[in-house]
Amino acid sequence: MNDKIEITTGSGATVEALAPIIISASRSTDIPAFHAQWFINRLKAGYCVWYNPFNQQPMYISFKNTKVVVFWSKNPKPLIPHLRELDDRGIHYYFQFTLNDYEKESFEPNVPPLNERIETFKTLSDKIGKEKVIWRFDPLILTPTLTPRDLLKKIRNVGSQLKGYTNKLVFSFVDVKAYRKVQHNLAKETSFFTKNDVENAELNTAQITEMAEGLVKIREHWKSEGWDLSLATCAEQMDLEQYGIAHNRCIDGELMRQIFSNDTNLMYYFSFGKLPDQTTLFANNIPSKPVNLKDKGQRKICGCMISKDIGMYNTCPHHCVYCYANTSKEIVKKNFLRYNIENESIIN
Repeated sequence: MNDKIEITTGSGATVEALAPIIISASRSTDIPAFHAQWFINRLKAGYCVWYNPFNQQPMYISFKNTKVVVFWSKNPKPLIPHLRELDDRGIHYYFQFTLNDYEKESFEPNVPPLNERIETFKTLSDKIGKEKVIWRFDPLILTPTLTPRDLLKKIRNVGSQLKGYTNKLVFSFVDVKAYRKVQHNLAKETSFFTKNDVENAELNTAQITEMAEGLVKIREHWKSEGWDLSLATCAEQMDLEQYGIAHNRCIDGELMRQIFSNDTNLMYYFSFGKLPDQTTLFANNIPSKPVNLKDKGQRKICGCMISKDIGMYNTCPHHCVYCYANTSKEIVKKNFLRYNIENESIIN
């Protein structure tokens, strides 16, 4: 679904490049917070380079066909002044804005203070529209002193300040058993766990049910006040549909169909899996069944449609203790000593 084209690099070399329709920026690092100027520089250059984390082989990514960028961030403030650059190029975008409250627990040591992040959320929502700013409280983590009830209080407190600034809350439950890096960092960087009991950070079935029931009550309270907030989980196996909690699609074709419906080329892509050429008569060629655009590179339970992520592991100085994308503070620091906003990749 992503075409390959030839591009000319800054050094004058001709190389093959992937030309995705949708860019993810990024699951692997916080591009808006730490690499905003790099992203804008590469957008102007027309391409960037991504390195495969398993074999370190480079892949050139062209922005020639890019119609949508999905940003993931805990602090998109540095990118906000640059959004006009995307607007001028006719590139659509929306934000997955993770806004947690783990200040007391110090799980996110380098994010701005909570009140500042809330104000950034409001500013961004006012600028681009609440439908394009999705609130994530992600992940949900327990400690011996942080219970499901406490998490619900945190969500209600943050949400009460975001009322009317977003349409959706997405949440997930921390995965510890699946990631050795997470186990190591939770034990090393917090006082709540040792390597022998770190799995207690995960919620069990009863606690997940308690969270779901509590979130429904909070949602109904907000609905009574005129804020109809939808709830969804991110890549969770457990089905919470009985509570009106959907399985989320973070790279969401249905959302894009709604908020970017005036872009006929993008609508054609959702139906056919390719952009129209000059001879295409879109109105006469709508298929009875749209092409399947699910991203097969993601987990089976992930509902995201196909996109190309341009972020790199070990390049995010937020240093969140639950992060699977960072190996250690030392490696991130080493990478940032090598990082330059003029690089073709975030780090190579």
